[in-house]
Amino acid sequence: MEPISLTIEMMVVLGLLAFTIFLFVSEIVRVDLAGLLVMVVLGGLSYLPGLGDLADVTHLFDGFASNAVISIIAVMIIGAGLDKTGLMNKVAAVILKFGGSTEARIVPVISGTVGFISSFLQNVGAAALFLPVVARISSRTEIPLGRLLMPMGFCAILGGTMTMVGSSPLILLNDLLITANKDLPADAQMEPFSLFSVTPIGAALIVTGILYFMLLGRWVLPKTAARSDASSAQSIKEYLKRLYGIKADIFEVEIGESNILIGETLGDIMDAHHMSIIGTYFNGQRYLAPLVTTKIEAPCRLAILGHERVIKEIADIYNLTVLPKLEIFREEYTATKSGVAEIVIPPDSGVIGKTAREVRLRGTYGLNLLAIHRGDETLSRVETKDHVACLLGKEKFHAGDTLVVHAQWESLTRTSKDRDFVVVTSDYPQEELRPQKVGAALLFFAIALILILFTDVRLSLALLVGAVGMVLTKVLSIDEAYNAVGWNTVFLLASLIPLGHAVQSSGTAEWIAQQVLTLLDGWPVWALQTGVAVLATIFTLIMSNVGATVLLVPLAVSIAVASGGDPAIFAMTVAISTSNSFLIPTRQVNALIMGLAGYKVKEFVKTGGIMTVLFLVVSMFMMNVVFG
Repeated sequence: MEPISLTIEMMVVLGLLAFTIFLFVSEIVRVDLAGLLVMVVLGGLSYLPGLGDLADVTHLFDGFASNAVISIIAVMIIGAGLDKTGLMNKVAAVILKFGGSTEARIVPVISGTVGFISSFLQNVGAAALFLPVVARISSRTEIPLGRLLMPMGFCAILGGTMTMVGSSPLILLNDLLITANKDLPADAQMEPFSLFSVTPIGAALIVTGILYFMLLGRWVLPKTAARSDASSAQSIKEYLKRLYGIKADIFEVEIGESNILIGETLGDIMDAHHMSIIGTYFNGQRYLAPLVTTKIEAPCRLAILGHERVIKEIADIYNLTVLPKLEIFREEYTATKSGVAEIVIPPDSGVIGKTAREVRLRGTYGLNLLAIHRGDETLSRVETKDHVACLLGKEKFHAGDTLVVHAQWESLTRTSKDRDFVVVTSDYPQEELRPQKVGAALLFFAIALILILFTDVRLSLALLVGAVGMVLTKVLSIDEAYNAVGWNTVFLLASLIPLGHAVQSSGTAEWIAQQVLTLLDGWPVWALQTGVAVLATIFTLIMSNVGATVLLVPLAVSIAVASGGDPAIFAMTVAISTSNSFLIPTRQVNALIMGLAGYKVKEFVKTGGIMTVLFLVVSMFMMNVVFG
């Protein structure tokens, strides 16, 4: 192999790589801004004498139209479309059904599911589709999002090693083998790999990833605080106490057969016992904001908002069972679906002089009235040291009254369009699900998937077909599609693509490879294979995994032939190892989850560092077992 000399351009590129790593590790600026800064510096340096070949400035911004970036944009829109139909809510409910509500059970279920899907769908696509699912599970279980997203993201990457269509390097591998065969003698020709040739390796890696987080997650995952909106019940409790001096929480109560409350109306019970019944469950049906004229049947469950002491006293008197936590109503009262809001009665409102029961506040608007704030006093059903409980349902509304209500966000969105009320709460999800569009969403998701798996259509185009189809069928509006895109992720990846090109086009990558391979000269075959794996791992961190694969496969084949190793296994080592990208957040999946969970670069280095070593050990062992 002819020695490669280190040039000025190569030294500049090495300096830029060091500068980029420094920005990411130090976090002096946000990582997306760091990416933009590196791109600008690279473009500026290209105008200096002697550095004209550093980067082609006419193509400096081509990363924004790259296959990877467009694919990410499209898959985010597809994921938002599926989420808009309520489908992801159902997926989250199924995962919770089988995984329970503990981190030890949820993590393997989510990670295993994403890993399997990622074996047929590009890993960033699988991760993006599951972002809303994981966010909902975090909200419902009170498990911090940061402790769920990293296992999900890492297993999405690992899933790409399960089949020969799971990642771009594996898709390319057979073509690269055919090209390499032209320079090999007849007895060293390499056979193409079949679709499931790598499945044992990928399965072992996914199991390793799941066990890693199950056994060591307590120590390696970031110890982030619970999400501020993780529990709607907790939010309600704090909000009512802070603003209105009302001590109340949500409890789920079970009423058995032959109870003396059977036949009583909800209104009578609420008026008599200073509490708000905000949900009922009869005969397998949930009713949120039930009518006050509803009569108690048995057996049933009630969702009651009131003072804990009062609820327990009532439970003792009437022989009711207070459950330790919400069960039937757990999903309905998560912060993503419901919460406390404030509504003002304007001077020209048609409800002035009427009571909540007269305007059917529950039946018509889906609002559970908790309190009325009028002037300097607060009227509520809950008795406190500051005020006496009143019969809220019979209190006439005045102009300027602030109604404190508990509502599903969908109901609050509809109420905001009514001129009789002014909804002053604004920080809630102001969108309505479109379950009637689930057919269209699934159709275009299936079309995109079929194009990816069974045609030669470019990945970005296949995904855009699905995304545009969802907009055309009004699963999403075009504005909602724009809002679904994580632009910080887009700018981070698009900005770093020119640097990856510079690493390759300047000869820096080949120079690094030659230096490493020179050090490995004379080592035994297994050590050479491990060295190739480490080299591929390093390269995939500083350039695209496709670029690293294209560059290193020919080198790996040459090393195998010279050392008496199997060139096909060495080539496979490169294609597998370019998926070993857990250390820094510049890879697609890592960048996708970083902003949402608020991860720091050092958290990727710590957690991803151990995963990188495990990946190397397991992949080397399995490759020699499967192909040895």
